[in-house]
Amino acid sequence: MKFLTYKSASGLRLGALDDQKGVVDLAKAAKTLLNKDIPDTMRGLVAAGDGALATAREAFAAAQKGGAADLWTPLSDKIIATPLPGATKNVFCVGRNYKLHIEEMSRARGAEPSYPKFPEYFTKPPTTIVGHEDGIERHAEHTQKLDYEVELALVIGKKGRNIKESEALDYIFGYTVLNDVTARDAQTNHGQFFKGKSFDTFCPIGPYVVTKDEFGDPSGHRLYLTVNGKIRQDSNTSDLLFGVPKIIESLSAALTLEPGDIICTGTPAGVASGMTPPLWLQSGDVMEATVEGIGTLRNKILG
Repeated sequence: MKFLTYKSASGLRLGALDDQKGVVDLAKAAKTLLNKDIPDTMRGLVAAGDGALATAREAFAAAQKGGAADLWTPLSDKIIATPLPGATKNVFCVGRNYKLHIEEMSRARGAEPSYPKFPEYFTKPPTTIVGHEDGIERHAEHTQKLDYEVELALVIGKKGRNIKESEALDYIFGYTVLNDVTARDAQTNHGQFFKGKSFDTFCPIGPYVVTKDEFGDPSGHRLYLTVNGKIRQDSNTSDLLFGVPKIIESLSAALTLEPGDIICTGTPAGVASGMTPPLWLQSGDVMEATVEGIGTLRNKILG
């Protein structure tokens, strides 16, 4: 299934997308067609576990069969929000996880490339999170080197700690697209990843969360990013140094992962800072970050 959170007159609602029929309000469909209750938020659905997901699937299938035509509205009528609003924890991120990206960044520094032996982690706070079509603040007074990073992100579906690599995929609810917007000069000045990646609005996520069964093996999906319609990044998740199961095993060692946690897996080559000369993002630029099997996350840099 492909879930989304959208804005309505009554607030944010949890929907599911059918490419032909449009968007259905899942909680309303479950109540109307099945006389069953499910959470009306994405975060609530994930936390409620397999039973709630099964009911959501049942309601979606019933609506697709024509149970109530008035439950459907066109996707074009919806204003899509970030799929998991209300975050209270930081987004977990993996740095330096595509070989060619490591090499391009080493070249930019005039250094020999070195490849990490273990996943390298940093986080982005909840204040960075925005959604599809939301504006990204330029923060021109604090950065002159604004960059983009398309990433595959995963959503944890159940609580776990010390998770084995062989069991890691069982802990995933689904996958989404994330753009790890970065102030490279702040990153350099502070000597670590966190600050330059944590300016307000620097973590657009969306537009959808696709369940793990529909997405399939996380290895082998194309991901790419355009700026003003021109390709900047174009790669495949099969090039990850550390795949999704290894990331989960490593991150969960002595650290509890919880339902709704978001983990992004790294970005491929093609970032602005790796170009000669660098083509930094400017006010008015439009970024479109795409992961095959999920969709395209679109955001504009504000003045």
